[in-house]
Amino acid sequence: MATVATAFAPACVGNVAVGFDILGHSIEGPGDSVRVRRIDAPEVRVENVHGTVDDLPRDSRNTAVAALQALRSACGIEHGYAVSIGKGIPLASGMAGSAASAVAAVVAANALLPAPLPAEALFEHALSGESVASGGRNGDNVGPLLLGGLVLAARGRLVPIEVPPAWRCVLVHPHAHVLTRVARERLREPFALATVVEQTANLALVLAGCQRGDAALVRAGLADALAEPRRADLVPGFATVQRAARDAGALGCSLSGAGPSMFAWFADASAAHAGAAAMRAAFAAAGLASDAWISPIAGPAARVLEVA
Repeated sequence: MATVATAFAPACVGNVAVGFDILGHSIEGPGDSVRVRRIDAPEVRVENVHGTVDDLPRDSRNTAVAALQALRSACGIEHGYAVSIGKGIPLASGMAGSAASAVAAVVAANALLPAPLPAEALFEHALSGESVASGGRNGDNVGPLLLGGLVLAARGRLVPIEVPPAWRCVLVHPHAHVLTRVARERLREPFALATVVEQTANLALVLAGCQRGDAALVRAGLADALAEPRRADLVPGFATVQRAARDAGALGCSLSGAGPSMFAWFADASAAHAGAAAMRAAFAAAGLASDAWISPIAGPAARVLEVA
């Protein structure tokens, strides 16, 4: 019987401007890898953390640990796990690093089960892990990482949303940090009814546009009426970067998750490359170096790398 498995989970664009806490999509590019080793002791312990960050908590405040604890409890697993985490996603970047560690951990552990569970069945366990970092059981990152692509995560359901294969996402990470809990504080005050209606209309337009392959519908709806107005000032140069993306032909551009990373959707790869350069230049003008990735919106799911 196999006793060691390693899995990889990619970065993710959370919220996608119009679907706060319920819509996200994975991207090709950076991600977290987690090596899980079966041990006799009935515990989950972290043996090593390395990569973009190496000082993560080693207890149940660690998203990978919490996710594996949830899996053990739900499945009645008596043995434990020793975990090694390779962080490829920058801390507090708005790229779903906390969710990626949780998802990679349960995907790796699942590969060691006598009868591995389907990806959807891992959702609640990974969500238990991600929630220790975000403060809530919000599936906009976990769902896409488990299934790949654009996913609506609502009321415990994971609904894949079809997206034309040619459509591309540009994800730009400025070398800065925004803590999710700090960004959420900006949203404590109630929203006006008209704002909620506007956001609902935007979500409907984007979902309909994706399903129909209608870029004009997406362009009409891909704007954040809720979180962006209250969070944009957390990101130096936000307005300039957004304008640069739109001038390059973006269907829309906003914060990825809580930021500071920003994403933009484009109808083809050529426009995406132009947009990536323009967005990085705008961040540079604001005094921030940045990294950029261009990915199909229909990005990959978490995957097992090795079982031994």
